Amino acid sequence: MEMRLMLVDDHMIFLEGLQYLLGTYGIEVAGMAGNGREALEKARVLKPDIILMDIKMTGLSGLDALKLIKSEMPDIKVVMLTTSEEDEDLFNAVKCGASGYLLKNTNAKELVDMLTDLEKGEATFSPELADKVLKEFRNYEPDVSEDKKLTKRQLEVLEMVAKGVTYKDVGEALGLTERTVKYHMARILEQLHLENRAQVIAYAARMGLVENWGHHTWCPYFIPEAPPAKPSFLLMFMGGY
Repeated sequence: MEMRLMLVDDHMIFLEGLQYLLGTYGIEVAGMAGNGREALEKARVLKPDIILMDIKMTGLSGLDALKLIKSEMPDIKVVMLTTSEEDEDLFNAVKCGASGYLLKNTNAKELVDMLTDLEKGEATFSPELADKVLKEFRNYEPDVSEDKKLTKRQLEVLEMVAKGVTYKDVGEALGLTERTVKYHMARILEQLHLENRAQVIAYAARMGLVENWGHHTWCPYFIPEAPPAKPSFLLMFMGGY
């Protein structure tokens, strides 16, 4: 798999084990950092495609680092990889621009599959957290007049993205380049005063651009349940399985 991946965690044994495990799937880790400040500095140099980052770290936290990274390098996709199941951490991460939120009990194959989905433009959430995200952001209340600001083309892009279509496939369907689709999405975010894709999808649902809110046939946050009896990657490389 060709991607530039950076790992951030303040437990070196975890980082080294995860790096080794991802390597068995052909994923090369471009760099590692032990805290949020180091993550920001290395991201500037390495310019990774994806960052897997813990939340609770000494010094600069993962959430604070997320804000700084996304404000300075918005194209980098950041996924929180943590043990925290706290709603506040989850919602703050999404509001700050996280592309996903995974728990450390995720098994190895699921993690690799989610990274692949992330490259295609899909969000990645642990199954037990996906519904929480949907319920939180469906309550977003836009101004009544906001939908009038969108052009016909923007509404077409918005509808397809909200249904879980990747930017590349949206472009092919509408005769646009992927870069143009991303431009339209950036303009939609700006015009509607939204912060991230989760709020865009919630807005589309409230405006009736998509049906069956929360149904897995279109929802990009839906992740199938994991098969039973699979070891988590944490247990695998820590020798607990």
